[in-house]
Amino acid sequence: MTTIPQKLQEGDEIRVISPATSLAVISPETRQVALANLEKMGFKVTFGDHAEECDMFNSSSIESRVEDLHNAFLDPNVKAILTTLGGHNCNQLLRYLDYDMIAANPKILCGYSDITAIATAIHTRTGLVTYSGPHFSTFGMQRGLEYTIDSFKKCLLGKNPYEISPSEEWSDDPWYLNQEDRTFEKNKGFIIVNEGHCEGRILGGNLCTLNLLQGTEYMPPLVNSILMVEDDFESHPLTFDRDLQSLLHQPGFKQVKGIVIGRFQRASNMSNDQLLQIIRTKRELLNIPLIVNADFGHTTPQFTFPIGGKGKLTAENGRVQFSVLEH
Repeated sequence: MTTIPQKLQEGDEIRVISPATSLAVISPETRQVALANLEKMGFKVTFGDHAEECDMFNSSSIESRVEDLHNAFLDPNVKAILTTLGGHNCNQLLRYLDYDMIAANPKILCGYSDITAIATAIHTRTGLVTYSGPHFSTFGMQRGLEYTIDSFKKCLLGKNPYEISPSEEWSDDPWYLNQEDRTFEKNKGFIIVNEGHCEGRILGGNLCTLNLLQGTEYMPPLVNSILMVEDDFESHPLTFDRDLQSLLHQPGFKQVKGIVIGRFQRASNMSNDQLLQIIRTKRELLNIPLIVNADFGHTTPQFTFPIGGKGKLTAENGRVQFSVLEH
């Protein structure tokens, strides 16, 4: 059974935890901007006891990370949980999480990238809808954050269905190193690969992280789903090709209803022509609606979407309508 957590309201407390990379790697300046942006939205921000612990991997012990996550779910004052950043090691936590406790204390969990592992595992094991969206550190951006905040509010504060429209411009610059010297370019919008119409349960996030769950009890059934997939600068055409193929081999993929692929970072060297060529080699993808160049993942800005919620995708006559129905 699917559980949708209570929506955020002004005055609510948001707990920041570090299930992957430590808060210690985020500069004091970026933290202050993030706090100011969240407080401007009306929220109180608190931090996990171990959020700043930092080891040789810029993370912390499994025990510390699990304790902070459990405490955030158990604290009745906390209404939502934001992750500090992504990383590489969220899947270390999966066997140590108390899924019964989490199910008994449902609340918003939001993050992206490596957070795909715990967000998906929690949904799979408990039915709780989790969210792929901005980290706490994302709110440390001084420019180009408006689209991200607007989508965050629609998904996590509002209850009504909403349409996801493309941003007007996007960026892939190291904004955290220089908040003033930013590079934005005009967004071409959604690109249709296969036309069609579908409705289904929204699943996915970071592709290489989602694939870590294959063959485990944490991998969700793909039947009747709309899959969201993206990857970061460490991906390139050859690795994306095989990671995508691995997902296509999963049980139930023949019943996937549609696919939305997020925008690639420049460092991945993935051109639209290369991406289309990769897609065209996959016979499994020929007859389902598929669009690319969506605003989620590792470029700026990003929309928030519910992992386990319901969506609708229509790509017909050169036009795209992508809506979140239940979140």
